[in-house]
Amino acid sequence: MQKEEMNLQEVALAHSLTLEEFDNIKAILGRDPNYVEIGIFSAMWSEHCSYKSSKKYLNGFPTKAPWVIQGPGENAGVIDIGDGYAAVFKMESHNHPSFIEPYQGAATGVGGILRDVFTMGARPIANMNSIRFASIEGNSETAKKHRFLLRGVVSGIGGYGNCMGVPTIGGETTFEECYAGNNLVNAFTIGLAKKDEIFLGLAEGLGNPVMYVGSKTGRDGLGGAVMSSAAFTEDNESKRPTVQVGDPFTEKLLLEACLELFKEDYIIGIQDMGAAGLTSSSFEMAGRSGSGMIMHLDKVPSREEGMTPYDFMLSESQERMLICAKKGCEDKIIEIFEKWELDVAVIGEVTNTGKMELFWHDELCAEIPIQELSEQAPILDRPTSKPEYLNEIENIILDKNISNQKAFEDMFSDMEIVDKSWVYKQYDSMVQTNTLKGPGTLDGSSIRIKETGKALTMSADCNTRLCYINPELGAAAAVMESGRNVAMTGAVPKAITDCLNFGNPENPEVMWQFAASCDGIKSACKALNTPVIGGNVSLYNETNGVGIFPTPSIATVGINEDANKILPSCIQEQGSTLILLGDTKSEFGASLYMKKMYGKIAGIHPEVNFEKELALWNTVIKANELGLLKSAKDVNLGGIAISLAKMSVVGAKGVEASISLDDSKDIFSESLSRAIVELDKSKIDEFMSLSAEMGISSMILGEVKGDNIKINDINISLEVVSDTYFNKFQRVIEQDL
Repeated sequence: MQKEEMNLQEVALAHSLTLEEFDNIKAILGRDPNYVEIGIFSAMWSEHCSYKSSKKYLNGFPTKAPWVIQGPGENAGVIDIGDGYAAVFKMESHNHPSFIEPYQGAATGVGGILRDVFTMGARPIANMNSIRFASIEGNSETAKKHRFLLRGVVSGIGGYGNCMGVPTIGGETTFEECYAGNNLVNAFTIGLAKKDEIFLGLAEGLGNPVMYVGSKTGRDGLGGAVMSSAAFTEDNESKRPTVQVGDPFTEKLLLEACLELFKEDYIIGIQDMGAAGLTSSSFEMAGRSGSGMIMHLDKVPSREEGMTPYDFMLSESQERMLICAKKGCEDKIIEIFEKWELDVAVIGEVTNTGKMELFWHDELCAEIPIQELSEQAPILDRPTSKPEYLNEIENIILDKNISNQKAFEDMFSDMEIVDKSWVYKQYDSMVQTNTLKGPGTLDGSSIRIKETGKALTMSADCNTRLCYINPELGAAAAVMESGRNVAMTGAVPKAITDCLNFGNPENPEVMWQFAASCDGIKSACKALNTPVIGGNVSLYNETNGVGIFPTPSIATVGINEDANKILPSCIQEQGSTLILLGDTKSEFGASLYMKKMYGKIAGIHPEVNFEKELALWNTVIKANELGLLKSAKDVNLGGIAISLAKMSVVGAKGVEASISLDDSKDIFSESLSRAIVELDKSKIDEFMSLSAEMGISSMILGEVKGDNIKINDINISLEVVSDTYFNKFQRVIEQDL
């Protein structure tokens, strides 16, 4: 073997390509690749861009419904929300960068998802996030590290979103030791557009110009897509240069410039430069259209000296877009972007060759057939095997003699339960003045659509402990909970986007978890009529051989027909009656009770019943339409006792409840498909008739009364429990400061 080919192989391996993939590249090109081409293939065939380990399992997701305008495959998904308007939304991960550099990793995650949405022609109207860490309590090195990570991530999310003028109106912050080596940062954005003014990432029309707009290109983020496609080791510091740096002020200018551009008939398509930067945006735009493209890389605006074609193609500098313009409109487009003080340049044109031809000072420096690169991207059929731990965790007996009072006090002070106002007060939740139900108000978050009088409600959820003990049912339960939180506001859940966060796909047990989780999402979305319209896969969330629990985060969006009828999730009025909907069984698998009282994550997953879940949603939605309810909250972590106590504390009113159960500790059971509703005594009979008609069991729990929380044998002062709920998180997170 010649020395030159050996060197090329070493270059390929250094780019995380396999020798088999290297041979495939040579077959596609009909020759040896050069350095630039190896870089392009490594990015496009990385796990992050090609989904090579996961694509096999994603194909069966339900993606269609009469209200779905755009499903997976574009920058973001789109649903019809009536009155000529559409909601555009997506969720993505920025896990690896946020572990290395929490502020910039989280900030650029927010920036990227915002661009995905406004690239489609939509003005972003709300953000959410789902962030996960190891325990932050105590003085262990892990706790100290994760307090630092959490502070950085929250600051990055708030800093970017606030500067953009987009409210952060909800999300979740959870803690589990499996995230010690890999915290998760999943960012969600929803935007509003006229449904006949959606823009796609297309590059077609022979001779149409290809234009670059936004910030200048630097070397930041080089290799980011490849970095996010590998597990971490001890040497995380060496990854720091692959984390991009965001500038929200430039992005705000880019947003306004793009929205001004969209009012004119100047462009064919537009694409955000996200992972793999100019490489992924150009190949995806041309690939969707079956076109070719010429780009002159020396014409790309740069902010560093001595940049090479490789640097330009693989940089992940932020706040950049690629546009396919209509020929003859170049000057008008340049005028718009120069007005907003942004860089803009014509860097190429659309061809009919089917090839990506890259030039550097008029010399061809790379030539790659576009369809072949896409179509021959590896689709791996990785081995799967059922994790051995599943055989050891089923037969758990809860036999300790623990008083419900002690259990309640321990559970209600858990970091997962207490209020995260320290987090969400750093986010502007009211900018744009449309937020109707924001962070801290429990369950779904709602935003007004001024143009139509309707509202959109959204929620992001996943109980990773349930996914650990049963990935299929746990993923289904995540879809159910996210939809349930939306339905509790009176909104009809319409579609989901997901972030599928898993460990190392080279581990057969991880791939088994992934396949099972996908099956759970498919079955739940089909049964609940909430198609998947987009999402993201994040694999290799593993450090030093320790991977995260399966974490398929689900964000559901629903429509409230009347923005004035958003149902609260906390108690509203003294003297109201409280009713429990759904069946309570002794189901403690992976429950908060088991984790806190027994120190275990084990047991059998609670029953999953999609018919009961849908009936629960429809009961609350219908009852809200009829004006029967004052508030509604789903029953989840900690069961009836914790859910009712949260309603009480957030509503600042005491409760007295009594419920007959097979076992006294079943007030902490985490049976699914349940909710607590509040209503006036005069409406009990009408509501009970409705729930019976809908096929949902109901029973009176008690009433809103006094200054204590009394639930069976639990009795605690509202003042005491409120101090814990509202202040503990801040005391913990700020203990190093």
